Amino acid sequence: MNAPTKLRMDADEFIAWAVNLPKGERYELVAGEVVPMAAERAGHFRTKQRAWLALNDAMRESSVSGEVLGDGIAVRIDGRTVYEPDCLVRLGPLVDDETVEISDPTIVVEVTSPSTYRLDSGAKLQDYLRLESVRHYLILDGRSGTVTHHARRADGGIQTSFMREGVLRLEPPGLTLPVARFFSDRG
Repeated sequence: MNAPTKLRMDADEFIAWAVNLPKGERYELVAGEVVPMAAERAGHFRTKQRAWLALNDAMRESSVSGEVLGDGIAVRIDGRTVYEPDCLVRLGPLVDDETVEISDPTIVVEVTSPSTYRLDSGAKLQDYLRLESVRHYLILDGRSGTVTHHARRADGGIQTSFMREGVLRLEPPGLTLPVARFFSDRG
């Protein structure tokens, strides 16, 4: 890894630095500190891939205008924090091919692991929901097959639900998909 211990920078410096990293090296910027991302396991990758496919299928079926982007795309929370969610949905026209940062995701997805659960359900939850564009934050637990869905209500409050089965409704933008689709190719 290229990042020395406790490397500090702001969001602009981090993004400029991160786009030049060797393939496979991944980091996030948390409160100004560069933090390496853990090596990815096959189960995490499969759940992340299924999430992208499920959301992409739901977008096509609903005719919602936008796109689903996988990891590698940065989401800037503020001048000192930049995350790389496992996937996200952005509404509107497709972004330019050279885009590395999304400022207005509508749906953000993190696939949790034992090493990331506290961050995904703590600081990232609070940070992602600071962005006005974020209407849904989904935390997927591939081990238990659970979706934790944090949804911004019309009054600005946050409603949280836990689902292991049934149909997940993401309003807005108007997506509907079976929960099982996140955890099985047959969902």
